[in-house]
Amino acid sequence: MSSLKCLSQLRGAWRWRRVEVSLYPATGFHCRTFCSTTSGPESIEIHKRKLFLWFSHLPREEKLFCGYFSPETMHVDPLILERKAEEKAGLLSSVLQTQPPSCPSVTVEQLFDPTDAWRDGRGLNVLLYGAVGTGKSTVVRKLVLDWCTGTTLSHFKLLVPFSCEDLGQLSKVASLRDLVSRKYLHLRKHPLLSGEGNQAKDVLFVFNGMEKMKLDFRIGATELCSDPNEALPAYVVVVNLLRKYLLPEASILVTTRLSALDRIPQKYVSRYAQICGFTDPERQRAYFTSRLLQQGGETACNHEAQSVIELLYLNLQRQSQLATACFLPSYCWLTCATLHFLHFTGAKEPIRTLTGIYTSFLRLNFGGEVLGTGTGTNVPIQEHQSSLMLYVVRTVGKLAFDGVTYKRTSFSEKELEQWIGGKTKTDEELHQLAMFRTDVLDFFLAPSVESVKHLAEDPSESDQRRYVFAVPAMQEYLAALYVVLGENKSALEKLTSQVSEVIGQTSEDVNALINILSKFIPLRIFAVFNLLKLFPKLFEKISSLNKGSIARTMAAEMFRTEDSYNEDVLDQVEKSLLGVHGPQPQQYSKGQPFELYPIFMGGLLHYGNRVLLQQLGCSIQSTTVAKITHVLRKYLVRELSKPQPPEELMDLLVLLYEFQNPRLTAEVLASIRTIRLTNIRMTPRKCFVLSSVLSCSPASYHLEELDLSSCLLTHEMLQMLWPAFRHTHNLNLQFNSLGPESCILLRDLLLDPKSSIKSLKLCDNPLLESGGCTLLEVLPENQSLTHLSLMHTGLGDQGALKLAERLQQHMGLQELNVAYNNIGDNAALTLVDACREHPSIHTVHLYLNPLSDVGKQTLYVRGVPKTQSGLRVKVLASVTEGSDISENWHPILDVIRENASSWDRQRVKQQLQVFLQDLEWGRRQQQSFWKRLHFRRVEKGVRQTLHMLEKDTLPPST
Repeated sequence: MSSLKCLSQLRGAWRWRRVEVSLYPATGFHCRTFCSTTSGPESIEIHKRKLFLWFSHLPREEKLFCGYFSPETMHVDPLILERKAEEKAGLLSSVLQTQPPSCPSVTVEQLFDPTDAWRDGRGLNVLLYGAVGTGKSTVVRKLVLDWCTGTTLSHFKLLVPFSCEDLGQLSKVASLRDLVSRKYLHLRKHPLLSGEGNQAKDVLFVFNGMEKMKLDFRIGATELCSDPNEALPAYVVVVNLLRKYLLPEASILVTTRLSALDRIPQKYVSRYAQICGFTDPERQRAYFTSRLLQQGGETACNHEAQSVIELLYLNLQRQSQLATACFLPSYCWLTCATLHFLHFTGAKEPIRTLTGIYTSFLRLNFGGEVLGTGTGTNVPIQEHQSSLMLYVVRTVGKLAFDGVTYKRTSFSEKELEQWIGGKTKTDEELHQLAMFRTDVLDFFLAPSVESVKHLAEDPSESDQRRYVFAVPAMQEYLAALYVVLGENKSALEKLTSQVSEVIGQTSEDVNALINILSKFIPLRIFAVFNLLKLFPKLFEKISSLNKGSIARTMAAEMFRTEDSYNEDVLDQVEKSLLGVHGPQPQQYSKGQPFELYPIFMGGLLHYGNRVLLQQLGCSIQSTTVAKITHVLRKYLVRELSKPQPPEELMDLLVLLYEFQNPRLTAEVLASIRTIRLTNIRMTPRKCFVLSSVLSCSPASYHLEELDLSSCLLTHEMLQMLWPAFRHTHNLNLQFNSLGPESCILLRDLLLDPKSSIKSLKLCDNPLLESGGCTLLEVLPENQSLTHLSLMHTGLGDQGALKLAERLQQHMGLQELNVAYNNIGDNAALTLVDACREHPSIHTVHLYLNPLSDVGKQTLYVRGVPKTQSGLRVKVLASVTEGSDISENWHPILDVIRENASSWDRQRVKQQLQVFLQDLEWGRRQQQSFWKRLHFRRVEKGVRQTLHMLEKDTLPPST
């Protein structure tokens, strides 16, 4: 309560002050100068308020969670272990290990308890290190926020955080006090930093990301300094602080990666501490709970979130590969972001894509990261660096691409050696490779859980250790990035590119020279120089062919025949995170399917993702995107001319959604007239995808049919599908969970002037009488509806009578299906009479209703028009019509066979028995042998259906 009170006071006191704040990037923190100058206790309070505001700002990647989170609610402390100096050499192995820690965990506050290793009066130097993604920057952020609110390290009166990336970019010399005042102007003249007496004992300096600075502790390279007012290069000031020549009483916290551990000599480190992430499922569960249980405070969302967490926790307890990946908090973040994307989708939320989540994930961990070459210690590190992400693509991405090409998800140590650094030769390349292996490689690749279990059973086969990508989708993402960036070029293409660039640059200088000399020498001599212009054009031709091959690869991978009947790609992603609970789904493809691979390729071409990749040092040119898109449209249209199963159509919709290219989407949709997603397990995200894609089409575009039968639709999903419904003529919503409240939305849809629905199928939805009556309110005003199917919706007699009253107010209706609705003789007769008076209705379905024999015969007679010019109404009440076989007996039996598995079995059996009685009576009335034979044939069909129902061998509902 005291911390909350202090936090409230800090916020309240700061309302009247103006502050300039900058969002800190993913890999460190940067700040702008804070603008006020005071001294003493007041300046400390100002410092706390401004630091709190600054560090409370979350990275923009957190917007993926729709802004429901704050640092106070979502933080879970990772495991921190204190290490001895002699232990650190053996700590460079992967943090992805399953054995429990050998020493107790500590907190950052405990690391600053006094130690005997240092004399009284000297501050502590604590080195906190860990691999990429273990949460170093997050721990620092939480530490600063807690200090601001007085809940930790309260014995330090002043905490001064620095970003080593910022300090490494400074080119001018500056004193310690200048460095502080550049960031925190209000601390310019603070006495704690004066160096007088032992006042500095109340100061804690925090240097985050020390691997981004070049520190040299040699006396000959870095002069000694004890004056906080002496101007020196930034790295010299930091070195003297660590040496305890400058403000020796001050304490220092340094965070760094594994590869930079030895940059600070052991004698200058009081304590080593390793941050190990979430090494047990309970920490992981706490993290997931803190994020997924805060979906806007709605009870329904929290209930679903709790279910998701339980399934996720069960998967983690199985020691799955995901549990190994989630040792790193970064992968916990990725898991939460993906589950949030899949399960918590609002109709009005901003566009979020799966590719965008993975791109943001990499920017969060590698934004601005570079791979140093180690050339010199007194030269700014930025001058000798290359993009770390681009290095990842060229090494790990190449490995991922090889795995996708040959359908492999695990790799041996020899293969890792071959693909990652196998061709390095120079000292510079070897240095980069060493840093990469130490800091980054374990972030992407982890020991296979299956191979670890196998080695535990048989240690002699140590050469059989296999490695997999920490998250399976990451392999497909990196393989897609490798292809889209053009890194899979052939040797000829690479050579052509290099030669073209050289000749292209040379030709500009030669052309200038030709323009001068052409006045004195015949131009015929200079014809040979035109060859210089030919080679760049040849390269451009080869390059365009390469872009076309990328589009062909996307289309080919998208419509692989062996993957056609696998689950749709979003279900595959969900199962990779939550596991499979129950029977394993049938897998039709022989090897591992990589169906996200082409979808990621499309998503990476989206402008928003290209901007993020540009920040990571991976550039995708707009001309490249245009060429790929032009060829891709042609191949997609060609594939869509063939019949595609529902799973493939759903994957195509996801591809178009990830691409976020309205023009391409509209051109592809122009070739699609029917979308059948039967039996696809629709979720809010899939509904959002379908609506977003169809919204890209022009208002004049309409589907002939949109089939969403047996898709587990709910009322909330219907609201998200509203834009899609406007673009369809025939809407099939059979076999879903739509209740009376859904009829209000469907009524409004049919009344919408922009809607042109001609056929609406609502069979097997519990609409009930109230829902049916609500839906019938549209009949007076809607004139587009021609076919209405309300079979097995619980209308009852009152619903049928209400329908009979409304029919004359709608002149366009042609066919009406109210079968299996518990409609009796009187209501059925009234309805048929109304249909007979209707100018356009020609068919009424009334089978499977409790009709008497007299009622059926009367219905058949009533269907005959009163006058010769009237329209005959075909009444389907049984497989017989009086003493004759109904010409529609076969469709009636087909409907029963298809749907009986989801209907009341006993009720269906009774109706089939009634059919047999009708057939037997009709057969006895016949004199013709051929007619009796025809009755026998129909009886056989009914008996087969009855037998299948009794033996439970009917096919599932379709």
